[in-house]
Amino acid sequence: MVKNFPKQYKYTLGEDILSLSWGSLDLVLKANSLPNESKYQKIKELSEEFDKLKIRIRMAQELNLISAGQFAHIQTYYVKETGGMIGGWLNWSMQFVYHYTK
Repeated sequence: MVKNFPKQYKYTLGEDILSLSWGSLDLVLKANSLPNESKYQKIKELSEEFDKLKIRIRMAQELNLISAGQFAHIQTYYVKETGGMIGGWLNWSMQFVYHYTK
């Protein structure tokens, strides 16, 4: 997707999208390796990173760097699915925060 961006966006918005994507993946791996009672903070960080990524993708579509069809495909098959998983994981991890703080 980013390789087709015009030069003026490839090394700014494009690199930001790639960096946030890799950062999100790294946070998934880090959170997954932690004990359950320590996962919440890392998953919350992941959720924030993913929100930044969603905004950058929306910006790419509004700047016509990706088509409406590409945006719809990304939203339908990746953003909604991944966002739902992160939200569910975050809700699940909250039980350990409240359990261990009492």
